Amino acid sequence: MAISVVMPALELMQETGKVLAWRKKEGERVAKGEPLLEIETDKAVVEVEAPGEGILAGITAPEGAVIPVGQTIAWLVLPGEAVPAAGAPAAAPSPARAEVARPAAAAAESSAPAAGGGARISPKARRLAREHGIDIAQVRGSGADGEILASDIQALVDAKGAPAPAAAPAAAAGGTEALGIIGRLMAERTTQSWATVPHFFVVREVDAGALVEAHKKLRETVEKARGVKPTQTDMLVALVARALAKHPRMNASWTGAAIRLNPDVNMALAMAVNDGVVAAVIPKADALDLGEIAVQRRDLTERARAGRSRPADIAGGTFTISNLGMFNVDSFTAIINPPQVAILAVGRIADRVVPVDGKPAIRPVMTLTLSSDHRVVDGARAAAFMNDVVEALREPEKWLR
Repeated sequence: MAISVVMPALELMQETGKVLAWRKKEGERVAKGEPLLEIETDKAVVEVEAPGEGILAGITAPEGAVIPVGQTIAWLVLPGEAVPAAGAPAAAPSPARAEVARPAAAAAESSAPAAGGGARISPKARRLAREHGIDIAQVRGSGADGEILASDIQALVDAKGAPAPAAAPAAAAGGTEALGIIGRLMAERTTQSWATVPHFFVVREVDAGALVEAHKKLRETVEKARGVKPTQTDMLVALVARALAKHPRMNASWTGAAIRLNPDVNMALAMAVNDGVVAAVIPKADALDLGEIAVQRRDLTERARAGRSRPADIAGGTFTISNLGMFNVDSFTAIINPPQVAILAVGRIADRVVPVDGKPAIRPVMTLTLSSDHRVVDGARAAAFMNDVVEALREPEKWLR
């Protein structure tokens, strides 16, 4: 039976994906797991693998096309099998495919019914409609089941002659610089988060001496066992994930009307790429040892910087760490990545004069800044979580057992 290839959804707020390149041509035989195409989302360029075996046929999304998530863009068929007609049933997805598709269902659940016709509307589309005075009851949606997308609202804005965001021109004498889709949408998402999420901040300074010593001690052991040297960031991922397991509210998501307690601690790690920042995800990090985290972080980093992230690489994060210590930043505050409810900003480890047993001493000190969503987390919860993070950094080997 034919297998449909759909535009994957990698996060709750994603509405569309852009087809950058097909790695296989129409009529070519494809093996399950082979790279099939590259798509661009608001997070990254990702490489989509074939969901099954068959001959690639019925491609409906040419390179450059922007497609709503969940829409079929091609089929994998058996030799001699015809491409199914629109609306025909497809083969049941494998567990791996179901995992990728789950965020799309969550996105549909997060869309609210529109006034009037009963259609659904995405949060981004609703915001655009409100900003431009568009009556959503009069809008025909182009998404799945008639859902109203941001592109539908933007088309009406353009038709009305209202000013609309435009792609920046290529760098010219005037000093403007073009932004790719990742950069543009990252700017939009951070602006929306800052404007709509009630951030508050908790700051702690911690003696990082034990972390530095444990890193030196464990680095060679892990390298011999795993073939990769763990970084101090790897240790932070492991320790913070273990602290999160004790504080489920810090690992929760805000749905717009309720708090969802996530069953797994999926640590997102902010990584700089050419056109912005990618939040690569290490699933179930609280259950992984340091070596497993180091291997996953290395692989995620290599793919992200090469522009070859996979859908699973950036999906499902429940908490983010942003570490700018390698850039000699002492401290900073980070913007929450919804629907996550917190992000931890990590500064560099630097020698400072601090009191030790009533006397001045030079110790390696690190500053941590926790940004939290006050709709989900209060000050006491954030402080209790930071206490455990600090304790983990003071006794890393104990927490890593």
